[in-house]
Amino acid sequence: MDNSHREMQRSQPMLAAWHALYDIRLWVGLALVAFQYYILVHPQPPLVQRPVHLLLALLLVFLWNPLEIPRVPLLVRRAIDWVIIAGTLAFCVYYWMALPRIEQRIENVDPVFMLDLIFGILFVVLLTEGVRRTTGMILVYVIVGFLAYGAFAFVLPFGGFRGFELSEYVEILLLTTSGIFGVTTETSVTFVFYFIAFGVVYAAIGGGKLFIDLAIRLVGRATGGSQKVAVVGSSLMGTISGSAVANVAAVGVFTIPLMRQSGVDGNRAAATEAIASTGGQLMPPVMGVAAFVMAELLGIPYAQIALAGVIPAIAYYVALYILVDLNARKTGTGTLPPAAIDNVDPVLPRLHLLLPPIGLIGCMILGYSAQTSAMYATLACFPVAFIRRADWLSPRRVLEMIRDTGRQAAEIAVPIGAIGIVIAVAIQSNLALKFSSGLISAGGETLAGSLLLIVAGCIIMGMGLPTVAAYIIGAVLYAPALQKLGVPPLTAHFFVMYYCVLSMVTPPVALAAYAAAGIARTSPWTTGWIAFQMSFVAFLIPFAFVADDALLFQGPIVNIIVASVGLFIPTGLWAVGLTGFFRRDLTWPDRILLMICGVVAIIAPTASTLWLIGNGAGVAFLALNWRYPVISFGSLLPGGAPQPRAAEQTSIENRA
Repeated sequence: MDNSHREMQRSQPMLAAWHALYDIRLWVGLALVAFQYYILVHPQPPLVQRPVHLLLALLLVFLWNPLEIPRVPLLVRRAIDWVIIAGTLAFCVYYWMALPRIEQRIENVDPVFMLDLIFGILFVVLLTEGVRRTTGMILVYVIVGFLAYGAFAFVLPFGGFRGFELSEYVEILLLTTSGIFGVTTETSVTFVFYFIAFGVVYAAIGGGKLFIDLAIRLVGRATGGSQKVAVVGSSLMGTISGSAVANVAAVGVFTIPLMRQSGVDGNRAAATEAIASTGGQLMPPVMGVAAFVMAELLGIPYAQIALAGVIPAIAYYVALYILVDLNARKTGTGTLPPAAIDNVDPVLPRLHLLLPPIGLIGCMILGYSAQTSAMYATLACFPVAFIRRADWLSPRRVLEMIRDTGRQAAEIAVPIGAIGIVIAVAIQSNLALKFSSGLISAGGETLAGSLLLIVAGCIIMGMGLPTVAAYIIGAVLYAPALQKLGVPPLTAHFFVMYYCVLSMVTPPVALAAYAAAGIARTSPWTTGWIAFQMSFVAFLIPFAFVADDALLFQGPIVNIIVASVGLFIPTGLWAVGLTGFFRRDLTWPDRILLMICGVVAIIAPTASTLWLIGNGAGVAFLALNWRYPVISFGSLLPGGAPQPRAAEQTSIENRA
């Protein structure tokens, strides 16, 4: 009896793997995975690899996200799904048969046939439905709005043009590399897929859990340790994740309960995880999808983008770490009990799991392309997983990795492919040029005015849109205006991307905050507003690298070091001012003084007089308060200085 029971236990993983083989989503995902690694070794023409990638992704989106309309009977819904899938397959057949002609045709010379028009309209409809099922209606409205502008702009009293005819539309969007099969789909093909595959495989072998346990071991015993674990753990996960919502889902299930158990309010715990996970899109080496698109738009290696993102990302997390530390000291919450740390699995036996991300960084430093580096790092995960028996991969887990890779890649490929419509309309209609000129005029022909307008535009536009969608639109509409005002292209694009990233925690639609609120079972609205307030601590960082692009690793190393110090100090001052606590509750005059010092030091040129005054005055104020906690700028005003807390008063008396 015991033998048969053990035999059944041994056979269960194989039976589960056998049943998984019947899932059509696995086979379509396997086709996508196989195709991607094939073209990495044997590249195909753009009008081959981009459509194949996008069509496989579209099929996966429809298979993974069936139609959900409760009022419609289930049988009708499934029939609609099969009609949509059949339409996608029909387009595949049409495109394959027309491919020789499409590759050889001359744009604006060769005719557009009726079948091109029919299947062009069908594909745009299918792609828009795929966007609706992956990101919701907001991006659909944006796409439909741009399509309508391209067709009917001639009726507008200003900002219009003659409009595209249907044949022109189909040619631009479908038959060239200027539309749907343009730069955004190319980014998904050449960059995004390989880093998604690495993230899925690395998480499967236990890399994500290692990051969280490592964070607990590093900072769990500190004051406010549970909140610091969220910050450190999310920053580590961000090095391989690159998605705010995915980061929340992977890390938040561990950190949010930890914070709540240590006395942190549920909304605050969810907001802390949301803002910490959002920063993952800024953290090299695997930044968000927007960073890959930036590399394509600027025509520079992704490794250069990742290097440029190092200092802003560190400044983001340093500011956030200071913020949660001061909040923990102010409220007396967030400190973990020793048992919560002692129960964590030992980290030392699992340190070999750090080899794949180290290999990824090493390959990029050695000059390998980003996608080749990601492939090597992914392959390295498999032998690493067999170093320790507990990490071994079962056949079922390997099949799940294939399915997860296909699903995650598809749900990113479809929206960013559809954004190609926006880029094509904006550029071909000359809307981008008109918009950038209008933006400069609205900003009073000044850099400061234009920057403020762009900040507002990126945040408003990013509400409800994926970061990559918001960034691409911003890169087309806003970045040219900054470049006209003398901002270097890399700096202009980083500025736009940074605020599009922060839109993930900006109400009323804050996607990362909503995901965290779902885990914490708190109010998405309240969580979103708290996360938005916490994001202020990093709000000024982009202005710093506009003032000095040494912060993006441009120029001599000495300049980079000095500029970095000049960024970390004022972000710390800004964090203290926002929290209102530094060994005691600060008065509003104290807080305003510190925030003014921080702003002056950030926007002033590095090593200028204002830069020295801002940093020096802020540091001097904090140094005096560290030595004499009762000193206050507010004591010079009516009302006098605030009284220190009881614990601080006792400490002062003991020193006396």
